[in-house]
Amino acid sequence: MPVHTVPQRVPASTPGAADDGLFQRLAHVTLETAFQPIVEATSGRLAAWEALMRNHERAGFASPLALLDFADSIGALLPLEKLMVRTALEKFVAQPDRGGLQLFLNLDSRLIGEGEGLVPRLCDHLDDAGLAPSFLCFELSERFDLTQHPDFRPLMERMRQAGFRFAIDDFGAGVGEMKLLCDYPVDYVKIDRYFVSGIGGSAPRRHIVGNLVATAHRLGVAVVAEGVETAEEAEACRDLGVDFLQGWFIGRPEIEVPQARTFSHLRRREPPASPTAGFDRGLILARIEHPQSLVEDEGVERAFDIFRASPGQGYLPILGRDGAPRGILKEERLKEYIYQPFGRDLLKNRIYSRTVSHFTDRAPVAELDMASETMLGAFAGVEDSPCLILTDGGAYAGVVSAASLLRVMHEKSLRAAQDQNPLTGLPGNRAISDYLAAAAGEAGGARYFCYCDFDHFKPFNDIYGFQKGDHAIMLFAALMRRYFFVEGTFLGHVGGDDFFIGLSQLPREDVLDMLSRLSRDFHNEVAGLYSPQARLAGSVKGRDRSGAEKDYPLMRCSVGILELPAGRKAASVDDLAVEITALKADAKKSETGLVLRRF
Repeated sequence: MPVHTVPQRVPASTPGAADDGLFQRLAHVTLETAFQPIVEATSGRLAAWEALMRNHERAGFASPLALLDFADSIGALLPLEKLMVRTALEKFVAQPDRGGLQLFLNLDSRLIGEGEGLVPRLCDHLDDAGLAPSFLCFELSERFDLTQHPDFRPLMERMRQAGFRFAIDDFGAGVGEMKLLCDYPVDYVKIDRYFVSGIGGSAPRRHIVGNLVATAHRLGVAVVAEGVETAEEAEACRDLGVDFLQGWFIGRPEIEVPQARTFSHLRRREPPASPTAGFDRGLILARIEHPQSLVEDEGVERAFDIFRASPGQGYLPILGRDGAPRGILKEERLKEYIYQPFGRDLLKNRIYSRTVSHFTDRAPVAELDMASETMLGAFAGVEDSPCLILTDGGAYAGVVSAASLLRVMHEKSLRAAQDQNPLTGLPGNRAISDYLAAAAGEAGGARYFCYCDFDHFKPFNDIYGFQKGDHAIMLFAALMRRYFFVEGTFLGHVGGDDFFIGLSQLPREDVLDMLSRLSRDFHNEVAGLYSPQARLAGSVKGRDRSGAEKDYPLMRCSVGILELPAGRKAASVDDLAVEITALKADAKKSETGLVLRRF
């Protein structure tokens, strides 16, 4: 381990000017900025660079944090940050085809007290570089609970109004993160490496990350997985709905960034589709609206003109220069200026200078291919929003109102009710066929089609009657719902004692484990419906199809599992149905009642 040697430290209360000047010269000569890529999870397209400090060891420090701590102790933290921001911006501007790319920078929380001067200085840097504030995303450190600092909220509001974006860094490893996510308008959550490491083989990590992704998306926040070091980790994060990937598997930090940066080693694929996403998309497209939009660094004069020309339009979508949605501008936010003497003149004044970003409110954001239930959840995550902003491949696609989304849900419910099994309330054969068609036609991750059928159900039904037979069917349906509730799961009732389970975004080991437990628990719990004598004997006497008396074991459920491997499509639903039917017979003959076969 390298020895950390630093110049003589000077107490923060009495900073030494000599040390300050020497340190700044040392930093200017030795420190460099490296860029690490952040890419879209589904496409592998470069989306952003994160700027990272390098060569700290040449200045005698064991880590960048140690260097920053020393800079703070001698009162040189602000000049150091200015130096690093300037060099990062210069390198970013020099990148070819930076188009809609963003630059992620770390924001040291100890600079919060410099808020009055920090924002103007940052804007000056951007003006020099010819960039809009929306190109910059500041990562909020996990080292301190920023929400406890009295100046943090005002500073963040000023930076947000100026157009800057924010990410919570190392989510899950620090303090105050949930409060930041809940109470502050952040754009990204960066999941800490701890939860990404080995995620493909860890059910707890997948469960935590999957729930975090769902929560963030409902709040209109994108998710970045940090520290992705293997293809398996990248694949697992993609399957869980993570939006962006960063780590050594994607690309290491580089001081000399290649002119043409590509990521050919990332396997490109479509995101896993919801079973009903295609149907939902059609309903949403029929009700989507396209109000005029504004870019966040525009002046508010055009907003006044649009509202005046369209009296019924109470809000306008606000977009970044990269075309991504930033939120909405509500007409009511401008009313105080409309009704004040000289209010509009004040907003046009170059000294006062207010862009639409100063008046932008958060709005829920959802991808056009999301299921309508997920969209409704996103709507619920942002209070007082008049619309849901829709994106298609990350680009702005339009808006949908709450009323329109509820009508979509109503139409969908009517369709589902027509095909719903009256006993279990599960989707029936038409919905199962639609699911198979959608899942078979996409070359996404591995999918599992599971046909569940009770063994020895007929003698049980003959002896104990249809009421207890219905009880056994409802018991199995309840157990299915208990075990399979995550996104990417489809539960259906073929009829009688036959059920269907569709699974995706899960490793094969988890699929087998969950189905084994489902079968075991059903066998144990359905035994309670038999008489004490039958439970003791482990069987009942019944008659076979020829009328001969025979001993039948207590009921169990056999499951035939057809795996459609990642990246493979099926020619037709009929091909899948033939395979599944054959598997059903094999499962009944097997000792465990569980058979898996690859398509």
